[in-house]
Amino acid sequence: MDSSSAAIVLLSGGLDSAVTLAIARRDGFRTIALSFRYGQRHAIELDAAQAVARSLGASEHVIVDIDLRVFGGSALTADLPLPKDRSPAAIAQDSAIPLTYVPARNTIFLSYALALAEVRGAGDVFIGVNAIDYSGYPDCRPEFIAAFEKLAGLATRAGVEGRPLKIHAPLVHWSKEQIIRRGLELGVDFGLTRSCYDPDLAGRGCRRCDSCRLRLAAFERVGVSDPAPYVE
Repeated sequence: MDSSSAAIVLLSGGLDSAVTLAIARRDGFRTIALSFRYGQRHAIELDAAQAVARSLGASEHVIVDIDLRVFGGSALTADLPLPKDRSPAAIAQDSAIPLTYVPARNTIFLSYALALAEVRGAGDVFIGVNAIDYSGYPDCRPEFIAAFEKLAGLATRAGVEGRPLKIHAPLVHWSKEQIIRRGLELGVDFGLTRSCYDPDLAGRGCRRCDSCRLRLAAFERVGVSDPAPYVE
């Protein structure tokens, strides 16, 4: 690979996107991190994203301001109750799409990534979606990634000129435990990451939301302590 090859990496500041950034770097890409301030109740994740981008050597970090509160429909962008105190097993068994789903969020984020990729001359986009240990979001499935990659080939100058963008979702079939292990192998500082949907003012995880529950259970299975801060 040309050492100047650039990749856009969607970076939320959470565990999965941090490992995805580390994978893109390992694969030899010059990484450009892309994050969003979209009206999320857990905006502390942007501070985490900036720390992760610096730690993992992103050549650039673009933060885009959009306001998905205009649409609402999610406990992350509207005054709706967050699911709490569910076990990882209960989360996995629940076939309903939870209130933490933000309508069309990954479609919107990937569309911005396509635009940035064209401007920066990047041929690759990385996203840390996961279809195994996840909360049932429809835009985290491999079918969605494949469909969006096809769209990218039709909707961009690069695609029309025979240089279609590649959408990478390296974690899509991994368990959260596998993701943590790979992150540890690649030197990810998980203490910089934040995953909680309802952190306190100091940025500490609540331990009760689905995201905290899945994350803590995975670290326990790996046999290491989660270095991110949590309320007692």
